[in-house]
Amino acid sequence: MTDQPELFAAVDSLLAAVDGGAVLPCPAERVRLREAAGLTQAAIAQALGARVPSVQAWEAGRAEPKGERLQAYRRLLEGLAARFPAPAPAPASDVPAGSSATQTQTQTLPPGAATGTAAETMNQHTPQRTTSRPGTTAGPSPALRPPAAKRTMPTPTAPGTDPRFANGPLAVVDVEDGQVSAYCVDGLVLDVPAKSIPALVDWTLTEAKLGQPKLSGPGKDADPLIVLTEAACERYGLPLHLGEEERLSGRLPEGHKVIKQLARADWQLTKRGFGPWARIYRPAQGSERNCVQLCIPSWDALDTRHWAEARQLPPAELARLLGTYAARVMTPRGSTAVTGLELMTALHPPTRAGAPDPDGKRHSEHNPGSLGKDPVDPAPCEAPDGHPLLAGLPRFHRRTPAEALVEEAYDWSRPLTDAECLQRHLVGIDVNMAFAAGANGTIVGLGAPTHLKSPAFDPKLPGSWLVDLSHVDLSRVKTGKEWQQLEAGMLPSPFTPKGTRPDGPAWYATPTVAYALELGYDVAPAEAYVRYDNGRYLDGWYNRLRDAYVETMADLGVPADLTPQDFLAAMDGYRQRDPQLAIVVSAIKATVKGGLGKLRERPRGEGWKPGRPWRALSRPTWRPDIRAAVISRTRINMHRKIVKHAAFTGQYPVAILSDCAVYAADGPSPLDFLPYRDGKPLPGGWRLGVSPGMVKHEGTQTTLWGEGVREQYGQELNLARYIKDGQVTSKDDGE
Repeated sequence: MTDQPELFAAVDSLLAAVDGGAVLPCPAERVRLREAAGLTQAAIAQALGARVPSVQAWEAGRAEPKGERLQAYRRLLEGLAARFPAPAPAPASDVPAGSSATQTQTQTLPPGAATGTAAETMNQHTPQRTTSRPGTTAGPSPALRPPAAKRTMPTPTAPGTDPRFANGPLAVVDVEDGQVSAYCVDGLVLDVPAKSIPALVDWTLTEAKLGQPKLSGPGKDADPLIVLTEAACERYGLPLHLGEEERLSGRLPEGHKVIKQLARADWQLTKRGFGPWARIYRPAQGSERNCVQLCIPSWDALDTRHWAEARQLPPAELARLLGTYAARVMTPRGSTAVTGLELMTALHPPTRAGAPDPDGKRHSEHNPGSLGKDPVDPAPCEAPDGHPLLAGLPRFHRRTPAEALVEEAYDWSRPLTDAECLQRHLVGIDVNMAFAAGANGTIVGLGAPTHLKSPAFDPKLPGSWLVDLSHVDLSRVKTGKEWQQLEAGMLPSPFTPKGTRPDGPAWYATPTVAYALELGYDVAPAEAYVRYDNGRYLDGWYNRLRDAYVETMADLGVPADLTPQDFLAAMDGYRQRDPQLAIVVSAIKATVKGGLGKLRERPRGEGWKPGRPWRALSRPTWRPDIRAAVISRTRINMHRKIVKHAAFTGQYPVAILSDCAVYAADGPSPLDFLPYRDGKPLPGGWRLGVSPGMVKHEGTQTTLWGEGVREQYGQELNLARYIKDGQVTSKDDGE
């Protein structure tokens, strides 16, 4: 039995804690005060320098703040209590029969605690914790929970939302104070009972309600994505970072304990193994897929070139960022390049269900408009060096333009004229989503090529053409129905990436040859590889990425209906308005370029030798001809605008790099050289705006800067590469 002095000492200690401010209001009162003020848990966490799960734990009674945070939290609650006094208890006569006064008081909702409160309206991303399975709780047992504690339930499924994926496409799993939490989109937080990776996969598929509906009728639902923070990696027995050998191989060694755990639970890994983007699955049961995608940012899953510092964001914010990308593009399937390629397949699945047979069974059949499920060989001219089709070539043979199709983006520059040197500025303009715009409307081949000798050129037939375009004179070209006289030597050739004039027959994609006709010159192909099975395969891909880009830019304060002046003003500092959404914009643009690059993916180690196949060749989406057609059309689109601008203004670019063009101007703004009249741009020329194909201000430097860096690094230096910030180093120049 406890002695009286010990009891008195305990009471004195408790009184001292009250006097010292170490005792806080009960958890229910903490929740009431926050909600009455319309504050979010995230706002309180930010003010106190804590994490959202900590605030949730304080409000649930599972933990208490300590030290300076305790005093600051107490000060906050006292201030809120002075502003929002507790409502008076209901009169005894109003208490229903069989109910205690305490029970009645817990049913009284303070201002702001009802459904649709101002707090919920102000911040739809406020984390809301809910239990992970029916009948369980995330905090103390019901017997220990304070009577008035309010449990925030998940937001009801929105109309039209698939109930199978009620909690969104993905979750970021984190651990704090021993509690494993899954942060979903829209601020929902789930308790995770899983104690191992196999258990986490099971929980994700059976209870988490994560995933994304298919993007196309014959397609498949997106697998749920689980993002593991460093704390989650430690909890589940994974290394925080990959070692040198693991980083080079891109995966954990086969003998790792987590891989053994998966094998014992009958889970399998894809050929890429357990790496930064691991796919864990069991064979599908009928139409039901059993697959979960893991993303491990600390293993460099989120490339900083495209995702900036996303991996350092708190879990709730990372879930918001990735959830926005998933909603507007698709659930990430790997790098932005991999996701760009997967988006093509998701919009045009290779197969669909056929008509029922006599027994009523449906069998898969080719889905028209898709690339099919089997890879096709390219034409020899389209194959990159080292391809098995070229195995018979002598070693170290360098193919000429008459042997290889070379459709690449511009990298061209020229010396400034005397008149341009007298102008004060060099102004760069950049085409928004240039390669996406180039993909829009492009007819590409869907099947294998057909070889033709001396064919008549058909601009609507996709393929590769061996033709001599050296006779095209850019000083006299046709724009529309009129011939234009332009200054010789001031324009790049539209037929080569370096802008040099062709000196004989060469292989070109259809858009390049069609442009020669558009400029007013005849063409006579000697040979061709054409694809009679064709279509506008990339239109849906373009539309989804365009909408994602335009919608996100509008969220950043750059809508599509601005005047040129307002557009330039809105673009100034747009990334600082919401750095997370700015990361989404970068990821969308990287999805475009990376997805197109994957169409011609080269060997990535794996002991490959020239003349041997590599892994990417087994994909039906390994299509260098499609990539060539898109790049060709992008380059031609740019050249067409350059010619229109030159014919109307007499101004010529001094440098072009990919989708950026640099002009000399008297002023620092694009409006100082773009010919707007009454707010309207030159028809067919450059146009300021946010939509793909329109241009934005890339950067401005002085003409003296341009001449200075060329004098230092060589006249061949491409000013468009450095126009944005003016920083040039010997490393950048290749020295």
